[in-house]
Amino acid sequence: MLLFKKEKQVIEYIIKHLDLVVESLKTGIKTIEHYLEDNISEAKVLARKVSSLEGEADVVRYNIRDKLYSGAYLPLLREDIYKLIESIDKVANAGEACCDFFLNQRPSIPPEMKPHFVAVVRESLGIADTLKLAVLCYFKGECKIETVREHTKEIGMQESQVDKLEWDLTKEIFTSSIDFAHQLHLRLCLESIVEVSDRAEDAGDQLELATLKSMV
Repeated sequence: MLLFKKEKQVIEYIIKHLDLVVESLKTGIKTIEHYLEDNISEAKVLARKVSSLEGEADVVRYNIRDKLYSGAYLPLLREDIYKLIESIDKVANAGEACCDFFLNQRPSIPPEMKPHFVAVVRESLGIADTLKLAVLCYFKGECKIETVREHTKEIGMQESQVDKLEWDLTKEIFTSSIDFAHQLHLRLCLESIVEVSDRAEDAGDQLELATLKSMV
């Protein structure tokens, strides 16, 4: 009974952690949108909120770790569950780093490229919703294993869409008439954006591993 109680507490923490990560990334989208609209003051406010939410998520992650160490879940699954939570936390970290890039390095985005940057930002940081759905499906036990795996495939498909947008925008950047140093800076900016969906794909892989082990 005690074990069940601990597992229930872990799930509650995981849901809270996911909520904070999703809110952080959605706030990150708004941050960059405001930046691209030249509303720097509002972008700064939102960037601080992103950092605060990521910090709250870290605290919840520590609580999950403590519950796992105290005996929640079978030893076979404990490490994989914590690795999954860590991988989800890295998605939030990447979102925070992306916002920091914009506000600290202040990349100059040509007007004709702004809609393309917005599209990549929304797709990459927006992957949080898909990731949350997959993780909740697994931990709440309301889905079949096959359904969880379908959700992880959706994460991969969304990441592939980000890759396509990245490829197209990279080509646009390096075939533009702006100077090479500016091109390189825009490419670095783009890399900071797509890092979020890359980390989300890693989290999806970790979720699939945990799912497979739970079948043993």
